[in-house]
Amino acid sequence: MENRHLTDRQELLAELAREGSEARRETSTVVAPGARIPARVVKVKSHVAYNVYRVRAVVINSPGLAPTEIGEQMDAINLAESFLAPGTLAPGVYTIITRVGEKNVFYAVP
Repeated sequence: MENRHLTDRQELLAELAREGSEARRETSTVVAPGARIPARVVKVKSHVAYNVYRVRAVVINSPGLAPTEIGEQMDAINLAESFLAPGTLAPGVYTIITRVGEKNVFYAVP
């Protein structure tokens, strides 16, 4: 089994030498004490298509005050809905998103 891993690594190094690392699209997550994947609170602004929504980051204020919208709108994917069906999440819903690879994702049940 050890020989297989050595062969796989040699093939990877040969591929990187030929093509370079620019073409490789990889995602990694660090798991260590104190490490975290950043998340932020957003407000759903509108529906784009299927389970993709336009959202905007918010800052939570003191109790009794509405959250303040900040930054630009961005697209995010609702993982609670099907990738093939039209989304039904209403605008104005607050949720927490995180970045996974190159996508913003959240989980909010309509």
